[in-house]
Amino acid sequence: MTAVTDRADDRWDDGFIARSRPRPTSGQAGSGEDEEGDENDEALVRAVSGAGSDGGKATAPPLSPEGQALRFRLDALRQLVGLSRTRLDGKTLAEAGRVLDEAAARRGLSPQHTVVAIAGATGSGKSTLFNSLAGVAISETGLRRPTTAAPIACSWSDGAAGLLDRLEIPGRLRRRPRETPEAEALRGMVLIDLPDLDSAVGAHREHVDRVLALVDAVVWVVDPEKYADAVLHERYLRPLAGHAEVTFVVLNQVDRLPGESADLVLDDLRRLLDDDGIALGEHGEPGATVLGLSALTGEGVGELRELLAQFTQEKGAATRRISADVDQAAVRLRPLYVADGHAGPEIGEAARAEFEDRLAEAVGAYAAGLAAERAWRRNAGKACGTPWLRLWRWYESRRAPRTLAGLAALAVIGGRGTAVAEPPVEEEVTARQRVEQAVRAVADEAVTGLPEPWAQAVRETAVRGAEGLPEALDELAVTLGVAVAVPSVKPPRPAWWPAAVLAQAAMTLIQIYGGLWLVGQIVGVLEPRLLPPVLLMVAGIVGGPLVEWACSIAARGPARRYGQDAERRLRQAAAGCGRARVLEPVAAELLRYREVREQYAAVSAGGSKLSTTRR
Repeated sequence: MTAVTDRADDRWDDGFIARSRPRPTSGQAGSGEDEEGDENDEALVRAVSGAGSDGGKATAPPLSPEGQALRFRLDALRQLVGLSRTRLDGKTLAEAGRVLDEAAARRGLSPQHTVVAIAGATGSGKSTLFNSLAGVAISETGLRRPTTAAPIACSWSDGAAGLLDRLEIPGRLRRRPRETPEAEALRGMVLIDLPDLDSAVGAHREHVDRVLALVDAVVWVVDPEKYADAVLHERYLRPLAGHAEVTFVVLNQVDRLPGESADLVLDDLRRLLDDDGIALGEHGEPGATVLGLSALTGEGVGELRELLAQFTQEKGAATRRISADVDQAAVRLRPLYVADGHAGPEIGEAARAEFEDRLAEAVGAYAAGLAAERAWRRNAGKACGTPWLRLWRWYESRRAPRTLAGLAALAVIGGRGTAVAEPPVEEEVTARQRVEQAVRAVADEAVTGLPEPWAQAVRETAVRGAEGLPEALDELAVTLGVAVAVPSVKPPRPAWWPAAVLAQAAMTLIQIYGGLWLVGQIVGVLEPRLLPPVLLMVAGIVGGPLVEWACSIAARGPARRYGQDAERRLRQAAAGCGRARVLEPVAAELLRYREVREQYAAVSAGGSKLSTTRR
């Protein structure tokens, strides 16, 4: 503890401020404030890590509802960045990552301190106000511009070294206020005097931008001449409109305004702040605090001191600042996660059915079903047709070359190796263009209402899945359609086919018997009786076609069902292939988007007021 105290003495003892408390010696344990600062740091560690200083036996202090809500939103933002990292570029997520890093850094430091920066333009009197609050001349004032070249810190209690290290304020620029009863009310506050925000020196403006991004609250000091300065409003106040609850706007030098002019200028300042989108803390509502004072005469400084004292004792500025940063990040990320109010994207049943219909059309499922139906009826005709008709068909088939109806590009005719011309592209089993159209259509349906980055990710997923889809459908068409188109592969026969075949054989035998009987009479072997054999032959001749016709009528239903079953099998196979390669990856991408959308909703849960104000 001695080493810590010595380092603290080196930082704070600048020769300007009288010490009313004795400096601890090397053998002492340290001042009471140092001990309290250490206790505060230990309490913060317990709050962050969830373990006590006794090795985890002590329970962590409960978080406030505001702190619990912030922790929930930060966790959601962290998950949001993790889920989006492979879908969005790093620059897009840089702001969210910065908010997470700064929130983790701030929550790892003292929660008992509130860091407040005093910012303003050249000649606004911010350094004078800084000295007035500190009760002693710490920051240099004067007519020379710029007066403040680097941030200067004043802490009303110990234990803020880590916070000042984070702000990169060296020990030589760290001060202590005068010991007064009024100073005790500001215990826990760390006040930072910043360089001029409109300084001609670029390094000064860099100091301002860097510190403003890290402090818990800001006191903006304006004067009657520059309170409407465009640099102040456009570069700082308007972008930080969501940080109204940790913002103080002070109109300085009101002693220079005669009569009611100060009230008129304050009203105009409030109007400008309202135009900037900054909510004003009026009528008990949370928002920015606006007041007038004179740092030179002390008018209104006491009121500001009381407001800062109350603000510091609440110990909620850091939480509110981080929450406002999360709100701002949520507003900037909104175009990446929200578009057209489309909350739950998914592929609709109509789009799925249309996609499957397109694939079935591309694979030729309907044509395959018709071919299967014709094959069934053709086999029925072969089994139930008259022998003479079957003989004639056999003779005709011997005269014409056999082909596979377009399934093969080459065919051998008569064993001589004669090549058949390749069919045109439109007659291929799978039409590639139809497959590509189907994929584009389902992708367009899936991305309806999605933000552009996620819509692009869904389209890329669909395109990747469709790369081998035409070839896979071709293979399905060949393997499943060959049983339909190849004559050697016969469909199953119903139970009534043997009876039909037997009836047709009986008709044939009757014809043969009648014919032989008639021939026997002609040659004189049998007794001449012309009518019976003629009737038998007529019965066989007429009965054979009648049996064939009856079988063709009976075969229509089974043939149609067989064709529909073949079409359904090919359609289901094509749909399954499309689902595995396109629909399921697209659905997984949409599911990821729904997850990030839910995380974004959790992140922006507290930012609805900000987004409404900014609009």
